[in-house]
Amino acid sequence: MEEVKIRPMAEEDYPGVYALWKTIKGFGIRSVDDSREGVARFVRRNPSTSIVAEKDGEVIGSILCGHDGRRGCFYHVCVREDCRKRGIGKAMAVAAMKALQEEHINQACLIAFKKNEIGNSFWKSVGWTFREDLNYYDLALNDENITTFQ
Repeated sequence: MEEVKIRPMAEEDYPGVYALWKTIKGFGIRSVDDSREGVARFVRRNPSTSIVAEKDGEVIGSILCGHDGRRGCFYHVCVREDCRKRGIGKAMAVAAMKALQEEHINQACLIAFKKNEIGNSFWKSVGWTFREDLNYYDLALNDENITTFQ
């Protein structure tokens, strides 16, 4: 296997990250939040915690990760299908968690669609706890922020 580089995401990574997202079956992309401007805003606010995996100059994995000063949150975690089961997702998650710890964040969370069997299996296998004691609520503040699924 070619060497895979795990590093913080930069605004310039957007074309490669977006192209990767478009290849992931069942992946939800929001029209505003996941636009070039939306991702740039997120990366500027969280310059060290969002991560990409790169092989031969191509983005093959990504995690949007940020925090509110108290808790970190992972969004849009994915690895290109032909690169899975090689430890890339775990390496990206560890890099993001270390970056959160360096910013004195002591807990992280993520949301995975119930139908995302691969993702749910992965998170359980690397030690994340499935919470049955919480309800997740969502409120759209921008009706133009439409999610489309790949």
